Amino acid sequence: MNRIFAKSILLALLAPLAAHAQTAEIEVTILPPPPAEQDLVAASSMPRGMERAELLDGWQTEDGARIAAIRIALDEGWKTYWRSPGEAGIPPQFNFAESQNVTSVQVRWPRPVVFEQNGMRTVGYRDEVVLPIEITPIDPSQPVALSADLDFGICHDVCVPVSVEVTADLQGPGLLNEPTIMGALSSQPQITTLPVLCEIEPISDGVRVTARIPLAADAPEPLPVFELASAPVWVSEAVSHREGDMLVSMAEFVPDEAAPFALDPQDLRITLLDGASAFEIDGCED
Repeated sequence: MNRIFAKSILLALLAPLAAHAQTAEIEVTILPPPPAEQDLVAASSMPRGMERAELLDGWQTEDGARIAAIRIALDEGWKTYWRSPGEAGIPPQFNFAESQNVTSVQVRWPRPVVFEQNGMRTVGYRDEVVLPIEITPIDPSQPVALSADLDFGICHDVCVPVSVEVTADLQGPGLLNEPTIMGALSSQPQITTLPVLCEIEPISDGVRVTARIPLAADAPEPLPVFELASAPVWVSEAVSHREGDMLVSMAEFVPDEAAPFALDPQDLRITLLDGASAFEIDGCED
């Protein structure tokens, strides 16, 4: 899809929503009331398409890190987006800056699904997603006051940008290997060390990357999704073809300033999506 057309579609989706105040500014705080009361609070606060947003407490690891998760539950048939959502998707943004006793937070992304609609391809999750997070405390012996500002998009027949704050106090050993979080952790893309060669060349408004990925001649052709590990940037839908035992895939990276830039091949991340399987390639050789 033409990148200008795709960006125009995204702006067209977001502009009227903002103009008509469909963005939801809400706060959901995890407190200890009975489950029925929590459900009532969440249901009354959520915008169209949202059922609830919450933080799930997990456990403390032997090295002092804390494992928790963000759960976003949507109304039936609604979807939200993966970290690399596709040309017309809405990239999620998470901010943990208001947290206390936190050095860093790393979000773990379960395997997404691919959506095809009206000639556009996006990548994300349908109905619900649980995103595990690994928290490194400043002082592991003290509680963690976690605050997460979540900005993301949800879509059905319309797309709605949502802004949600979720908070929780995490302390004690927790529930080791909490099953909901463990299920999400186990569905992450599998890291692979395939020897990938990349050709990187400047284009008028960014950089074009052509990757040569080893793939058995009789293997089904996966969908490659390109991104940068270090920073979000708009990436075109990959265009691929096979050459014997190689999958040759090309994508274009366009930064906000719409100009060529120095792309580090070791910062490149390619995820191969194939139905129920997903494989992640970190870095390539140029």
